[in-house]
Amino acid sequence: MHILIIEDDAAIATNLYDFLEARGHRVDAAGNGISGLHLAVTQKFDGILLDLGLPGIDGVSLCRKLRKEANIDTPVLIVTARDTLDDKLKGFDCGADDYLVKPFALKEVEARLVAMHNRHGGKVTSRVLETGDLSFDPKTLFIQFAGANVKLPPKGIRLLAVMMSEPGRVFSRRELESEVWGDVQGSSDTLRSHMHELRRQMPPCCCQGARLNTIRTVPVKLRSRVESHRFS
Repeated sequence: MHILIIEDDAAIATNLYDFLEARGHRVDAAGNGISGLHLAVTQKFDGILLDLGLPGIDGVSLCRKLRKEANIDTPVLIVTARDTLDDKLKGFDCGADDYLVKPFALKEVEARLVAMHNRHGGKVTSRVLETGDLSFDPKTLFIQFAGANVKLPPKGIRLLAVMMSEPGRVFSRRELESEVWGDVQGSSDTLRSHMHELRRQMPPCCCQGARLNTIRTVPVKLRSRVESHRFS
């Protein structure tokens, strides 16, 4: 998921950022309400973590502006030290989808974000992606190829998930980089290195009865030679 953290406590924001990024998510952060509101209305996110006691614009006002003025329906999880019933009711009244009181467990934050994202997208379960002898569970990030466990870095996991979502489709370099890094990279070397690691972890399986999984680089001629990739 692409997640926005709006939190003025640098230590809390850093812990959230590092944990969610390590889990394979793409993360942006803002330390005040004004910057957070700008990011929320100018970029597309799958979930927003929102503190209430923010400088510039408080969390309740920010959430209300998102819902009432910008008409943005991105799922919002309020994370705050305010634990009274009145505070919680104000949070839901301004348009938040969920409310979590500090201190919290990082795994619970992710679980709530995933649940909100699934409900927002009309999904109540995260299905295991399978193609050939490769399987990937988006919920646990567990990858198996031909019966063996596969270890990949967070960006490699995200890249694999994108390609496995539509086996056989050709993804352009721009599409893959935007999905994994949030923007087109200045050089194609980064994507190439991750493709190399994917191919290294999943060599063609030649055992009898095995179904092959391959990542193919497809040259596409437009005005110049562009590398695209297909997983099948």
